[in-house]
Amino acid sequence: MNLRLLEQFIQRGRLTVIDHHGQERVFGEGEPTAAWRLNRPSTFMRILRNPQLNLGETYMDDEWDVAEGTLHDLLTILRTNLESNISRNRWLDPLWAVLRSWNGLAASRRNVSHHYDLDEPLFRACLDADMHYSCAYFTDSRLSLEDAQAAKCRHIAAKLNLESGQKVLDIGSGWGSLAMHMAENHGVTVTGLTLSAEQLRVAQATAQQRGLGERVAFRLEDYREHAGTYDRIVSVGMFEHVGKPHYAAFFDKVAASLATDGVALLHTIASKAPPEPVNPWIRRYIFPGGYIPSLSDIAPFVERAALISTDIEVLRTHYALTLRAWNERFQQHRQQFVDSKGERFCRMWEFYLVVCQTAFEVGDLVVLQWQLTKGNQAAPITRDYLYPTAAKLR
Repeated sequence: MNLRLLEQFIQRGRLTVIDHHGQERVFGEGEPTAAWRLNRPSTFMRILRNPQLNLGETYMDDEWDVAEGTLHDLLTILRTNLESNISRNRWLDPLWAVLRSWNGLAASRRNVSHHYDLDEPLFRACLDADMHYSCAYFTDSRLSLEDAQAAKCRHIAAKLNLESGQKVLDIGSGWGSLAMHMAENHGVTVTGLTLSAEQLRVAQATAQQRGLGERVAFRLEDYREHAGTYDRIVSVGMFEHVGKPHYAAFFDKVAASLATDGVALLHTIASKAPPEPVNPWIRRYIFPGGYIPSLSDIAPFVERAALISTDIEVLRTHYALTLRAWNERFQQHRQQFVDSKGERFCRMWEFYLVVCQTAFEVGDLVVLQWQLTKGNQAAPITRDYLYPTAAKLR
């Protein structure tokens, strides 16, 4: 097993590698610390052939384990020390060819079903009580997941500057959590669009249970097929599935559907680095057809749609805290899903949650909240309306 790569690059954090014979070698020093047990003689070379894909696949296949520390510790060490050093070496050039996300109507439905139609109990086990499957907003890192998701709803509602009686379109409404929050707390009516039959079923049932049947309407419909004019448009955690070839269609639809004095808010995972392909493991196992945009990806299409960028906020570690909370909850129920879905699925799911957590901590991922209008006067001219207590103090 050739470990020269680790000897060359592991400097931050202490990594102990245990081969299939039980022999140990130590690389680096400091925190965090982790012990990486390789269960087969071929595992390390298999990872090196395509690290972005094979690191996750070999974990799913039980080819390696964490003998000391946590999966989070190990992935943090590997990402911090190796990602920038090896990801663009010439022998990895094929991974960095441009991958196009051709998400036509049929492909979009298939891609959404692959992930979001996983059964409700899995998401119930991981998410907060209201089933928000997107980045929470931690005004304090010690907030509970429920409180942080409620804070996210309040923050988004404030940016939309909601007023009673308005019509709101929620593109990618998920389990219906944000739509119901807006209807209950701001007196608006909301139309939610989803391509997940499972999410539609749960959202409609929950709305009826909460007495919101006349104020929220959920539809199994692609945004490109929807018609109507709305005072407010919001899209949370859906834009990552649009695909770059369809950005023009997305923003053209927002512009066409938004009232002249309306406000729209796009909440999306984004990269702080220049545009690059989606991680191939995530693309294969978690979000087929997904693409993570950078600021430079989005801006030209906003401009072409004649929309005005009235506010752009970058949320940095909020999603890392959210993913950590989801994984903690998943681990409490892990055995239940080993029994129902198998060990390989559970290793896939926890790798997904933790590798994404580290991407927001030490990698290139952030969350953007992009406020859009058609006119200069549609949104307040300062951010004081978002933080009324602080404004009063000033």
